[in-house]
Amino acid sequence: MKLKIYFENNQEKEKVTYKLKMLIRKAILATLEYENAEEDCEVSITFCDDEKIHELNKKFRGVDRATDVLSFPLFDDESAEYTVPEIDCMLGDIVLSLERARAQAEEFGHSYEREAAFLSVHSVLHLLGYDHETSEEDELDMRKRQSDIMEKIGLSVK
Repeated sequence: MKLKIYFENNQEKEKVTYKLKMLIRKAILATLEYENAEEDCEVSITFCDDEKIHELNKKFRGVDRATDVLSFPLFDDESAEYTVPEIDCMLGDIVLSLERARAQAEEFGHSYEREAAFLSVHSVLHLLGYDHETSEEDELDMRKRQSDIMEKIGLSVK
C-alpha cells in the first residue's frame, strides 16, 4: 500500500518540522495497516490554530468552541463510489489544531508529538467510518483501536 499525504500549514504558533510530518505519516500508515487497508490511499492534513478550528467547528458541527481535530471524509454515503481511476482510495481531509495539540499534551503529561500522532490516528479512524459519539460500545471500540495503534508505533501511554 502506498500513502500520499498532502500537508498544508495554515498557522504560525507551532513549527511544522519534517520529523512531525513523518511521525504523522507513521501514525496514519499504522492506522491503515491495522484496518487492513490494501489500496493506495490519499489524505490531506491542514495544520491550523485554535481560532481557525473554532470557526470550522462552529460552521460544520454547530459547536461554538475550538477542538483538537476535525475529520472530513470524502465519502460518507455507503452507496457512494469510493474510487476514481487514478486514485484507489481518497480518504478525505484532516484539520489539526497544533495549538490545541500542544495544550492537550501539557494537560495530559505527554509529548506534543505523541498528541499529534494520537489525533492523527483518531481522525483517520473517523475518515474510515468509526464514530465514538454514536454509542458507548462504539466509543469503547474506537478507544481500543486507538490504543492498539498507538502501542504499535511505540507511543502508548501506560
